Amino acid sequence: MASSTLTIDLNAVVANWRSLDAMTHCETAAVVKANGYGLGAPSVARVLAKAGARTFFVAIAEEGASLRAALGAGPTINVFSGHMDGDTALIRDAELTPMINSVDQLLRHVEALPAAPFGLQLDSGMNRLGMEPSEWSALRDIALAQNPTLIMSHLACADEPEHPMNPHQLRVFREMTDGLDIPRSLAATGGVLLGEDYHFDMTRPGIGLYGGLPFAAAQPVAIIDLPVIQMREVGVGESVGYANHWIAQRPSIVATVSAGYADGLIRAMGAGATVTALGHTLPVIGRVSMDLITVDVTDLNADVKSLQLLGAEQTVDLLAQHAGTIGYEILTSLGNRYTRTYVE
Repeated sequence: MASSTLTIDLNAVVANWRSLDAMTHCETAAVVKANGYGLGAPSVARVLAKAGARTFFVAIAEEGASLRAALGAGPTINVFSGHMDGDTALIRDAELTPMINSVDQLLRHVEALPAAPFGLQLDSGMNRLGMEPSEWSALRDIALAQNPTLIMSHLACADEPEHPMNPHQLRVFREMTDGLDIPRSLAATGGVLLGEDYHFDMTRPGIGLYGGLPFAAAQPVAIIDLPVIQMREVGVGESVGYANHWIAQRPSIVATVSAGYADGLIRAMGAGATVTALGHTLPVIGRVSMDLITVDVTDLNADVKSLQLLGAEQTVDLLAQHAGTIGYEILTSLGNRYTRTYVE
């Protein structure tokens, strides 16, 4: 079999959710947008629901409808993008709860679905989604009269604990919401780690569930094993891959493995990335191509059938570092060619 294997440890997802939940005294929701950060929202959400998660967040209504089909009735599914034009039928039929971001969205929602639940998203300084303080001040009484289920905002710099933006946003969020008898949420994964002041009534971890930073204690969730297609001897001075990018400085054994940028192993990761096998860390050499990467296995001194790219030895964030990006991008870029295996 030439396809690489992506093993998704659902037990690790649950363990990560429970660890983050244990850090708070409030409800812990789960963010499963972007198909569960590329790892399969239906499978992830089902195990988290069994573990006790009752609230989930997605980015758009279409994701919410797919998640409702997987979870069935009961759990709350909140939609970050709110109630967009054309979303009404999905919100109604899938019983979704949009996080309203503007006056226009509020009017659309209460006119189209007057009895349907909704939440409110406020901008506490990130300037991305939500009502700004001036807009909120003008709309507040009208919005509150419609009985929102949640008021939320989002931290811009929570992965940097000492960043002054964190206390600034906390102060602004409190100024906009203190005294209201409505559940509040400010913290995603990074906010959970900032401490109790940021937890309010609900936290909503995302990347931490999937083994990524800033939750350094997270268990790894995604494991990628790459099958070796061919092994070859390469003499001193011979090159490997496109553009003669790597030239052997010693007699070498090179393994060509089945994975490339079509599988989300972005081209920039070539310099410095490693794989593991039999306790050895081995360098990826040459350029990452669409379907293949090459690895110097000279020091392995053994024939192997596969090499591990992601796992306990190389986390998603370490791989991302080699590519000059973040773990989020690595996970959400994983392609469709993997043989996916779920461990539960």
